[in-house]
Amino acid sequence: MDINCDMGESFALYSFGNDEAIMPYITHANVACGFHGSDPNHMARTVELARDNGVRVGAHVSLPDLSGFGRREMKMERGELLNIVLYQIGALTAFTKQAGTEISHIKPHGALYGMASRQEHIAEAVADAAGIYDLPVMGLPGTLHESVYRRRGIGFIAEFFVDLEYSDQGELVITRQHEAMDPEIASRRTRQAVADGALTTAGGKVLPVRADTICLHSDTPNSAEIAAAVRETLRSLDRE
Repeated sequence: MDINCDMGESFALYSFGNDEAIMPYITHANVACGFHGSDPNHMARTVELARDNGVRVGAHVSLPDLSGFGRREMKMERGELLNIVLYQIGALTAFTKQAGTEISHIKPHGALYGMASRQEHIAEAVADAAGIYDLPVMGLPGTLHESVYRRRGIGFIAEFFVDLEYSDQGELVITRQHEAMDPEIASRRTRQAVADGALTTAGGKVLPVRADTICLHSDTPNSAEIAAAVRETLRSLDRE
C-alpha cells in the first residue's frame, strides 16, 4: 500500500509543512506547482528532496488561488482549466528534468479535487491533461474521478484520506486548514480502510472504501507523527 502526501507548498518567506521529516515515510510526493502554494525555488527543492529519498513525484495541480490556498471554488470552462493544469505540469516537468527524475502522476488539489469529483466538465479537463502527459490521476473512488478517468483510459489511483473527515454521504470534507490529529486515530483509520475496506464518517456511519494509496497532508500540524503512524500500521498489516 502506497502513502502519498500533499507537500512542497511553502512559497517566498512563508513556510508550510515539514516535508523533510515526512519524506522518509511516504512513497509519493504530490508537489504544489505554484498556483495554490510553492514557487520555483521550493518546487526545485521539493523535487530534489523526493529524489534523494526515493519518493515518486506527482503534480499537485490547483485552481489559480494562491491567497486562498486553492480551497475556494471558481467557475471554469473546460478549455481554460485544461490550460491551467498543463501550465502547472509543464513547470514541474522542468524541475524533474533538472533533478534527473520524472513525474509519476497527477493529483488535483483542494477545491479542484472536489469539483472534479462532482462536475463532469472539470473531471474531463483533468483527464485531457492526463492524456496529453500519459499520466495516471489520484482521486476519490466512486465519484466522477473514477468513472471519467476510467472511461477515458486514464490510469486511476484510488486514495483514502487518513487525516480528513468524510461526510455521511461519503464525500470528502475539504476545510480551509487542517487541525492536528492524534496519530492513534490515524492508525485506526488506516487499519480500518486497508484491513476492513471501510471508513467511519464524521457522523459515525460506517461506509465501504477502496484504496490503492493512503493520503496525508504536510500542512497538518503533526504531519510527521501521522506519517510515521500510518507507515508502521501498514507494516504491521503486512506482517499479519
